[in-house]
Amino acid sequence: MKYGELADENIEPDRAKQIKDNVRAVLDSIALAEEQAEREKSSVSLLAAVKTRTTGEIFAALEAGVRVIGENRPQEIEAKRQSLQKVCAEKQLEFEYHLIGQLQTNKINKVLPYVDCIESVDSLKTAAALSKRLESAGREKIGVLLEVNESAEATKSGCSPEEAFDLACEIAQIEGIELRGLMTTGMRGGGEIELRRCFSSLRELRDRLLSSKNKGTEKCVELSMGMSGDYKYAIAEGSTIVRLGTVIFGPRTF
Repeated sequence: MKYGELADENIEPDRAKQIKDNVRAVLDSIALAEEQAEREKSSVSLLAAVKTRTTGEIFAALEAGVRVIGENRPQEIEAKRQSLQKVCAEKQLEFEYHLIGQLQTNKINKVLPYVDCIESVDSLKTAAALSKRLESAGREKIGVLLEVNESAEATKSGCSPEEAFDLACEIAQIEGIELRGLMTTGMRGGGEIELRRCFSSLRELRDRLLSSKNKGTEKCVELSMGMSGDYKYAIAEGSTIVRLGTVIFGPRTF
């Protein structure tokens, strides 16, 4: 499949039903995890990770109740955005568009006009570059999450936990940048103890930022953590956004 094919709005009825059934099952699972963790009902948002998924597949998920979608690649936003916006306008469905993959500064212009939030900001350089290009993208501000590499894995992006507090405070003061929270990915192959440690550490960092009362940190409430294999642990540790792809769409074939 080529990038251009991702704009395909057509989907077989059986495939659409499969996706919708999966979304409903996941929403029920999230609700149960909230209850078991003694969390407030609907305190966790489902973000559908749509890397390699077509417009038709994404729309099926939106029809089933998904209201936030996350793209990994600027190229896929470019390929799908027009067809997705057209289909959703016709059906009067609204959604938030997040970038959840790593953002290179030379790709900012591809995403800035279209996304509501960038979850993968991990440096002052990227945040400053976003700020400088807001006006040309026709907007006054952009929501961001600071990505933190809580598991300290060399293959992952994200700032180190040690520098995260100071970096978040600096980013929060950049003009046009709205720090909405933090993002991390659980340790690959980690067990419950390791995963929950990563997630609880991010929650504690978020709480420190909120209690600091530093300028720009008052809206730093979101915790985007938890994927298809570990989202229940993340919810138990305070996640407000879980990023799920495989449990909704099945394995990738792209």
